[in-house]
Amino acid sequence: MPIFTKDKFATIAEKRAVSRGKNLYSILNEAKLEQKSSTKIGVFLSHSHKDQNLIKEAIAFFKGINISVYVDWMDEGMPEKTSGETASKIKSKIILNDKFILLATNDAVMSKWCNWELGIGDTFNFSKDNLAILPLAENSGTWYGNEYLQIYPRIESVTQNGNEIYDNIFRLKYPNGTEKWLHEWIKE
Repeated sequence: MPIFTKDKFATIAEKRAVSRGKNLYSILNEAKLEQKSSTKIGVFLSHSHKDQNLIKEAIAFFKGINISVYVDWMDEGMPEKTSGETASKIKSKIILNDKFILLATNDAVMSKWCNWELGIGDTFNFSKDNLAILPLAENSGTWYGNEYLQIYPRIESVTQNGNEIYDNIFRLKYPNGTEKWLHEWIKE
């Protein structure tokens, strides 16, 4: 399975930012401003808060295909302390956005919140083909996903003969082996 290592993902994101004449921090700031001005962003990005350092890369990655992402801790409308109100607001954001993507790192797979968000995303988005996972392995190339994640489509890099050759072409691979170009899936 050609999943990204965190290092490869960071490299791709940096290239995407530079190609737009920006750096990762300016893209993060743009995303924060977008969240202030819009209730509907496009993609709800579920992630472990232990992976906050990957968010600027994820934003740059998705901006490269002209899609904005919603990130809960960038939302000024979220309560300062986690509470039932936080859960209600997150649930409404999952329902409101067109797509749901789990940034599936080892920490995210272990997170109670990510698993809860995935359950909400599954309920409202999976049957409409609006849910995917983006598995990110540690630098060793290993990813310890829970078996239930195998039922979801995953975002992959495109490879030829097992070697990654494209930094700007990605696909959605379904559990049954069918594929769809990521940029097409995002626009659906």
